[in-house]
Amino acid sequence: MSGIIDNNGLIMYWAFDEGSGANAMESISQVKDDIQYVFNQAEFTEPCSPQWRRGVTGSGLLFDGYSTYIAHPATQEDPNAEPESLSALSIGVWVAPRTYEWGHEGKLAAIVNRHNKDAKQGYLLGMFRHGSWSFQVGLEGGEWKELWSPEGYELPKNEWSYVNAVFDGNQGEIKLFLNGSVIASAAVPRGSRLAEAVDTELLIGRNNHSTLLAKVFSLHMFSGIMDELKIYNRALSNEEVAASYQEVLDSTHEGARPQVSYDEIKLDRTPLLADRHRPQYHVSPPAHWMNEPHAPIYFDGQYHLFYQHNPQGPYFHHIHWGHWVSEDLVHWRDLPIALAPEKDQLAPDGIWSGSASYDADGLPVLFFTAGNDSASPNQSVALARSTYSEDGDPDLVRWTKHPEPLIVQQKGIGAFGDFRDPFVWKDEDGWYALVGSGIEGGGGAALAFASEDMLNWTYKGPFFEADIQKFPYLGPIWELPVFLPLGSDKQGVSKHVLLVSPVGAGADVEVFYWIGQFDKHGLSFIPDQEEPQLIDVGDFHFTGPSGMVDPKTGRNIIFTIAQGDRTSELEYQSGWAHNGGLPLSVYLREDGRLGIEPIQELQSLRGAKRLSLRGKSLAEANVLLKDVQGDMLEIQLEIEPGSAAQCGIKIRRSPDGEEETLLYYDVNEAMLLVDRTKTTTHPGEKCSGVQGGKLELPGENLKLHIYLDRSMVEAYANGLKSLTTRVYPGRQDALGLEIWGTGELLVKSMEIWEMQSIW
Repeated sequence: MSGIIDNNGLIMYWAFDEGSGANAMESISQVKDDIQYVFNQAEFTEPCSPQWRRGVTGSGLLFDGYSTYIAHPATQEDPNAEPESLSALSIGVWVAPRTYEWGHEGKLAAIVNRHNKDAKQGYLLGMFRHGSWSFQVGLEGGEWKELWSPEGYELPKNEWSYVNAVFDGNQGEIKLFLNGSVIASAAVPRGSRLAEAVDTELLIGRNNHSTLLAKVFSLHMFSGIMDELKIYNRALSNEEVAASYQEVLDSTHEGARPQVSYDEIKLDRTPLLADRHRPQYHVSPPAHWMNEPHAPIYFDGQYHLFYQHNPQGPYFHHIHWGHWVSEDLVHWRDLPIALAPEKDQLAPDGIWSGSASYDADGLPVLFFTAGNDSASPNQSVALARSTYSEDGDPDLVRWTKHPEPLIVQQKGIGAFGDFRDPFVWKDEDGWYALVGSGIEGGGGAALAFASEDMLNWTYKGPFFEADIQKFPYLGPIWELPVFLPLGSDKQGVSKHVLLVSPVGAGADVEVFYWIGQFDKHGLSFIPDQEEPQLIDVGDFHFTGPSGMVDPKTGRNIIFTIAQGDRTSELEYQSGWAHNGGLPLSVYLREDGRLGIEPIQELQSLRGAKRLSLRGKSLAEANVLLKDVQGDMLEIQLEIEPGSAAQCGIKIRRSPDGEEETLLYYDVNEAMLLVDRTKTTTHPGEKCSGVQGGKLELPGENLKLHIYLDRSMVEAYANGLKSLTTRVYPGRQDALGLEIWGTGELLVKSMEIWEMQSIW
């Protein structure tokens, strides 16, 4: 056969040249297939069509990785096809993957398929872990045949690849082609025929038999751009495949392989900017899932912050390190994923939380928890270096992993199998690491390690462990230890703060802290008080701590995740899950307590000042508040309780009070509380009830510093405690404010600003 492309036998063809809209034409049958996409209809944001991008010819379709797919009815494949059409099948398609799927249950993220593996019917072309890919077919007679890409022929992320799969039953062969060349072949019995997958749709971008996660998310979805999908009922020759590849190169790219710009394929936050619940001045991924932000570091005039991220969709799975950069800790830029699981023996199954420090030359290094399910334990401490010294990468986009784990947990060191979230710092004597774990048969613990060269580490024993009998809520395992210097108290004694996150049976999953002294010689911590304290009393909305000493200002800064508090169904519909909390400055107060304040740089987000009042009664203040509405506000409020045993402010209030959220202080109980019993009328939202915790304010007025940012509410009380919570009103007019109290009170002062988006 010559190199001329013969479209004889072409039974299906999607050119993806529409460039807009929610349909893709199958050219042979002239059927317009619907493109399934989460925002075709949208409850919380503006509806929009699937995302189209530049293709290898014309446009291509961007698959978001969790909701985008096409179903083509089987009856429309080719109703006039002769039976011998089942003796051969060829598929050709251009793909630019954005992410790789983890491969749960050994299933492929389908590019195109119409198969039933259990019945050994049909065909499946798809991707697997770390870019490997496969063509699989069911043969009449009950055989399931799989042909896999060999080592070194994985499909690269963010690049176009031309993929072909050919089944030739007459010749007894199946073949894989990459960019026009054969890379693998296998024999099948001569005269083999494909077994038709009866009652099965042809799906593009979604596996016919995908696994459901959390009863909502279909795994095994393709993520990236697809173009020029052709299916033939005959076996294309090697020359035809090569010519097909060369035709695209010659016609549009002057003989070079087509390129994908990162801006075209990256996760796009634009469809989410109009989401009425998504925070606009809190840091967040462009889309999809995050949990804790971590590894803050300052370098070359910029702050870097990383985060636990699933780029495939808004669900917890196959974790990567996302990356932001900022010049002011307020306005952040999205950068490419910094660390991803790779096909290695270090961290093939996940890049879990960690921290950042500097090497001996002052260059940034990342310490992370390496997930490797083939090892025991399946978590170890690993290192990645910036390529800054080699290529001057100003945004620290590129990182190289050290090939071996730095610290592997041995039996007898902590609770075996729980060993994660290294917190590393450096001083003039070397490097020190705390690792979250527990004590066998006991409670949670932070384990201490030391190193003189950053690569070889020595175990020094438990840094600190609490009495789980006395404080059972501190749980059997601690995660995310953070250790920061607070300076000297009034007696000149040097103090530090240790933060931990308990998990496991009986644990209260909040951020607890102790103030105490650091025994550097013994590498241990001696708390001033046995009982831990909470920074935040908002009930699992302020979690996942990380921290740094800011070299620019000397401040201790804490970062957290603000949990979304929503169902998986709503996270699917919304396309995002969670965001970061506002950066906090923590310090030692004159009275020896831990002070907490939002960083001053947040004032740069203030827009119009909506209100400024002094010395008003409750009724007078509420008259002035009637015209102040908003879901992106900063509020500073001081209340003198007077005869009111409880006082505070209602936020996100509908005009008739059907929906409202009450932040208040109970003077007699010394409690800072939020009442969410009327927060939402939406039947799917979870936020409800009353949450809060202790706040001692002997003789002080209540001073609240409140940040409203769509669904985010953060209230800082008297520089001592925060209360972080979530609100998802069902009504779009739930934007009002109202001072509230159970008796006569005085609004000493109140100031309100509109806040601007950082995006």
